Amino acid sequence: MATGADVRDILELGGVESENTGTINKKDIINSDKKKSKKSSETLTFKRPEGMHREVYALLYSDKKDAPPLLPSDTTQGYRTVKAKLGSKKVRPWKWMPFTNPARKDGAMFYHWRRAAEEGKDYPFARFNKTVQVPVYSEQEYQMYLHDDAWTKAETDHLFDLARRFDLRFVVIHDRYDHQQFKKRSVEDLKERYYHICAKLANIRAAPGTDLKIPVFDAGHERRRKEQLERLYNRTPEQVAEEEYLIQELRKIETRKKEREKRTQDLQKLITAADTTTEQRRAERKAPKKKLPQKKETEKPAVPETAGIKFPDFKSAGVTLRSQRMKLPSSVGQKKIKALEQMLMELGVDLNPMPTEEIVQMFNELRSDLVLLYELKQAFANCEYELQMLRHRYEALAKAGSIGPLSAEGTHPDGQAGLGIEEGKGDAKDQIIDVVGAPLTPNSDIENTLSVNGRGDTLIWT
Repeated sequence: MATGADVRDILELGGVESENTGTINKKDIINSDKKKSKKSSETLTFKRPEGMHREVYALLYSDKKDAPPLLPSDTTQGYRTVKAKLGSKKVRPWKWMPFTNPARKDGAMFYHWRRAAEEGKDYPFARFNKTVQVPVYSEQEYQMYLHDDAWTKAETDHLFDLARRFDLRFVVIHDRYDHQQFKKRSVEDLKERYYHICAKLANIRAAPGTDLKIPVFDAGHERRRKEQLERLYNRTPEQVAEEEYLIQELRKIETRKKEREKRTQDLQKLITAADTTTEQRRAERKAPKKKLPQKKETEKPAVPETAGIKFPDFKSAGVTLRSQRMKLPSSVGQKKIKALEQMLMELGVDLNPMPTEEIVQMFNELRSDLVLLYELKQAFANCEYELQMLRHRYEALAKAGSIGPLSAEGTHPDGQAGLGIEEGKGDAKDQIIDVVGAPLTPNSDIENTLSVNGRGDTLIWT
């Protein structure tokens, strides 16, 4: 026998009350169409496929599950500018009316279109009419303070009249100046006279105790500036090429000067380091030896700072091998390492000795001194090379006849020591080839001065 649940299942009915009671109500039969439509709408939901982006899926269906539009449309305002809604208000009337420009003194009448509500107002562009306030002087002021023998009052009045007319455009003033009636003046003369009178009047009319900003015009500087510009403009192509060549040579000289100063500093550092190391060794030998209690093997003595190589100091916690203290730091180049190994082999010293406490310290000091010796020898060789190149250049200049020969003591026959490079101008210029490249080329220090003392063993750079 069919039960209420079977009937509800056949009729596709449902509900809380009917499920609870198990009987068919009047509401279940009347509202059956609404429940069917609700159930059918729930079954029409689509799920976005995996792998499809949300934006792409939104192009297929909207929230209302409508089909995608055939043409692009914009029904929302969003961030777009709202279009003007024409026809919503009454149009303001415009009127063809006359106007005068206050900037003109001739009273000319003009016409233009303007809103009817603005009739009778001033011309809006008249506010851009800016004029320069040219000072005015009286006859008494001119005779007492502004009189000049080189300028007459009529000529001064003519200058100030033109300054008012052309708003201190002195090029135009010079062009319109009456050179037939008055003396011929330059632009600088006109400026000098005008600003001199302005400064005089400002001083006369200023209240006591006020801070004045008096305009000052330096006519002499302006004349020299224009003269230099004229010379610069009238240069020939040969002069332009020569100037560019001199600028390039100046840059080369400055570059070589910086390289020479850097080499001098490096050499001075090496000499200072060698002297310091020697003094430390002598102080250690002269110091009295005191008996110290034996230290534990775990305590490591501080490694002395050497001039040639600075070995790392292992102060970190943990177990380390004593042989690591003999390892050369990465700052030492491969060239120095090979030279160091070769010097150790010549001295008959093992490259990897037994790393006891005393051997490690003495071996590091030995290698540091050897590296310092290697650097000093290299610097000495460079100085010898440059000295030879300077001597060859001096001989070339002496053969050209521009300077006298160099004596055995390294001085001129007249007793003056040094090499005057600036004296080697003229015909010797073509015989000297300036090589720019490596810092140790023969002509790398064209601007140097070589001074040799009586023994001939001192090289002084100035």
